[in-house]
Amino acid sequence: MPVLITEISGNVACLTLNRPEVHNALSPELMVRLVRAWRELAADDRVRAVILTGAGERAFCAGADLGRLIPLLSGARAPQDEWDRELMRHPELVEHSVLKGIDFFKPLIAAVNGFCIAGGMELMLATDIRVAVDAASFGLQEVKWGLAPLGGSLARLPRQMPWCKAMEVLLTGDRFDAREAWRLGLLNHIGARDQLMTRARQIAASIADNGPLAVRVIKQGALRCAGATLEESFAIELSLRPVIENSADAREGPRAFMEKRKPVFTGR
Repeated sequence: MPVLITEISGNVACLTLNRPEVHNALSPELMVRLVRAWRELAADDRVRAVILTGAGERAFCAGADLGRLIPLLSGARAPQDEWDRELMRHPELVEHSVLKGIDFFKPLIAAVNGFCIAGGMELMLATDIRVAVDAASFGLQEVKWGLAPLGGSLARLPRQMPWCKAMEVLLTGDRFDAREAWRLGLLNHIGARDQLMTRARQIAASIADNGPLAVRVIKQGALRCAGATLEESFAIELSLRPVIENSADAREGPRAFMEKRKPVFTGR
């Protein structure tokens, strides 16, 4: 079975981390395939929203594969296959797999079906909208094993929750449940397991119905504005204005409204 499953239905893609026997841990192969998927989906005009989830009922992703990935990166294990060798030739792929250092301006929805810890939580922090089962649990436990969560958490977590709570999560490595994650603003929705993918698909479909160029510009602008001053953020908005105002979609949307019909967007 492939370690990453890609399915496209209409304008929505679904990526499934498919290593349930090891809680969907991130192996060299899975990381390389994730990077390839981000690139392919970013270039696919059919895809207007992406859902990311994990196979099985126990885990979204338990983080790095401590038996394969970490020993390879630390030099404790020599490369053994094509995936190991590609990761060692291109170490930036480790960063790119968790959406660091690459642009991905299509909306990304996490459907968290279980454990979401260490690198798995870092991957979730790179998503835009998150739904989870009520039994999900979260944590950045790297510090307990003498490691640091350097897959985006030091940059992203303090921007997504209060500083003191972010530092508690980072420095203690303790896990917390879905209700606490929702209370802290890390999750949009919590629900029963049998409703997880239904809710994720509903959100994805709602986004996919909107103007794809506008959606892309909104995400791009929000990412670029994060951490910028107010004046810098206004300048970023101003730079994006012509992209929207000069588009065919910006003409189609108001016209469809006046004609009382559903817009036919092209993303241009």
